[in-house]
Amino acid sequence: MLERIDRPEYMKRLIEYKDKDVVKIVTGMRRCGKSTLLDLFEDHLLGSGVPKEHIIHMNMESLRFREYADHISFYEHVSGRIAAGAKNYLIFDELQAVAGWEKAIESFRLDFDVDIYITGSNAYMLSSEFSTLLSGRYVELRMMPLSFKEFLSFYEFAPDAPMDDRFQKYLQFGGMPILRQFQFNEARSFEALEGIYSTVILRDVLERNKTADQALLHKLVLFLCGNIGSIASPNNIGNVLADEGEIQRIKKKAGKAVAGKTVDKYIRMLKSAFVFYSAGRYDVKGKQLLKTLEKNYIVDLGFRNMLLGFRDADRGHILENVVYLELLRRDYRVCVGKAGDAEIDFVAEKPSGKLYVQVAETIMAEPARERELRPLRAIRDNYEKLVLSMDKSYIASYDGIKTLNIIDFLLSE
Repeated sequence: MLERIDRPEYMKRLIEYKDKDVVKIVTGMRRCGKSTLLDLFEDHLLGSGVPKEHIIHMNMESLRFREYADHISFYEHVSGRIAAGAKNYLIFDELQAVAGWEKAIESFRLDFDVDIYITGSNAYMLSSEFSTLLSGRYVELRMMPLSFKEFLSFYEFAPDAPMDDRFQKYLQFGGMPILRQFQFNEARSFEALEGIYSTVILRDVLERNKTADQALLHKLVLFLCGNIGSIASPNNIGNVLADEGEIQRIKKKAGKAVAGKTVDKYIRMLKSAFVFYSAGRYDVKGKQLLKTLEKNYIVDLGFRNMLLGFRDADRGHILENVVYLELLRRDYRVCVGKAGDAEIDFVAEKPSGKLYVQVAETIMAEPARERELRPLRAIRDNYEKLVLSMDKSYIASYDGIKTLNIIDFLLSE
């Protein structure tokens, strides 16, 4: 059995919600650590004195539970195991495998004294029907692959290994926990990632979208991986794929407007399976979201490198992807900023405040520095403005705009 990694930030949030009257739903890409988190949470329950017989833990993709594929049989089985006269803890992995599962969950809440925890690998499980049944009575915890800080704790490095070298490994292999067993063997690691990728595409995307074309979907993934951090609309992407003959191969008579609609649909499929995340555009001066154009980022760089090959040619956008995911981990709502004709890489917001972020490989040269600082200077409010790069400089700010090394940023907080 693989060693389990503690994910303290996620565990802390689960513990904070323990015994609260909300269903806890942990979502995220397959194999990012959701099931392990709930295994560790079960250990926490046992360690805090909860009797084993008061915990029901089922992975619904296991053949052990294949006979409970609908909500009626599932409800009858679980309700028959619930101990009377005490709080019971219900933990269900990959619950989307049970048809109509949301009806069973709501019945458990109504009929028994239970605290419920769920994992799922597809955002479709948070459907409008589920939201209607449990409106205001569930909380979603989005789980992601390892952060760089977690990566450093999870892997073993030589004591004298420079931090830059460790970060390079992170950029190359990403943060999927399963890769630890291969100890940075690229061939074996990429084979494992290919297996996860294929499972996600076949089970979390194509199974739920029967009319989708697998070849076109894969072509779109390759396009998005090769254009991480680039602003593009579905119509623009559709035009590129249409010119390459991909869309016409499916619908020979389809125009480019239809191509854009097809691409938009496929991107939504990939986002629902947590393969990609999109950052919409925000007009800083007008203080409103713009409806057109967005940037797409992949959930883990290991998949990008597995699909395209590891290369440093686009290092600026790779670093941008890392920073974007880190901002999400820190509970920011992240958009791409627009200030007049200037673009800010990220406008990151929390209820407690706002952060403007520019990401670059280096700003040591004057032209590069001015290119990154100019959009931030155009913003007239007093929220923090930050330029992140790989530079190691004694200069901590320019005109009140802070500068910080990306590695230092990832290891902060």
